[in-house]
Amino acid sequence: MWEMVDLGESNGLKIDLVIATKFPSYFVRHDRKVLWLIHQFRQFYDLYGTPYSDFRPGRLIDRLARRRFVARDTAALASFDKRFTNSNNTRDRMRKYNGLEAETLYHPPKLAGRLRNLEYGDYVLSVGRLERLKRTEGLIHALARTESPIRAVIAGTGPEEPALKKLARELGLSARVEFAGYVDDEKLIDLYGRALAVFFAPVDEDYGYVTLEAFLSSKPVLTCGDSGGPLEFVTHEKNGFVCPPGDWGAAAAFIDRLHRDRGLCRSLGEAGREAVRGITWDRVVARLLEGAA
Repeated sequence: MWEMVDLGESNGLKIDLVIATKFPSYFVRHDRKVLWLIHQFRQFYDLYGTPYSDFRPGRLIDRLARRRFVARDTAALASFDKRFTNSNNTRDRMRKYNGLEAETLYHPPKLAGRLRNLEYGDYVLSVGRLERLKRTEGLIHALARTESPIRAVIAGTGPEEPALKKLARELGLSARVEFAGYVDDEKLIDLYGRALAVFFAPVDEDYGYVTLEAFLSSKPVLTCGDSGGPLEFVTHEKNGFVCPPGDWGAAAAFIDRLHRDRGLCRSLGEAGREAVRGITWDRVVARLLEGAA
């Protein structure tokens, strides 16, 4: 369907440039287009053959579908004279699976300019859709191992919500884990602003707005060594903590350190803010238009 869309004009006005961002929008046809890849269809790429994909290498129909898909996907991506990606992680995936190069072009999150530090409070914040890839359960497991009475606030909804609430009950943490559900922008800004730190440890994230939102709020970020995009910004012991995947005991020890030492929170958070200070929309727009020249 995207290949069939005619973007030559709209309401009688010529469309000068098309910027395609994610699957399947980059299948579009236009005589002047630039790729700024946000993500591909990961179930046929890095997630293929893992519990996070519906496709299995052991099924012939899945292997044939994947072979055909990757061939067509590569052809569509190769049709662009200039390619950008939103992160090094996205760039490296395209290089690995499609054999194509691109320039990384970071962009700020929607709330940039409004985020601020209000205090280093008594909770660790988790933000995002509640699904298996986000690994939100890690925060609950870490909380069960802390020595301090730190709380967790989990903002977001998704299919894993019942299982996460059950886990909190089973670990005796119902009073210390708040499921905030969907929150609007004003509430989210306040949650970031009053958090002690932010937990964001997904599996091989493309980019991760949460990392930037946390740093723009001057909060340290706790992530994992296999979390992908966040690792392009989080430096262990400099602006956050990087724990081994699944080592929630190590995560708990980091959280306890932050709870004991608000000065450490502040120094790590301010270093995080400095790390993302130069990411602006002006640079993104300038590079995209230069790429279309």
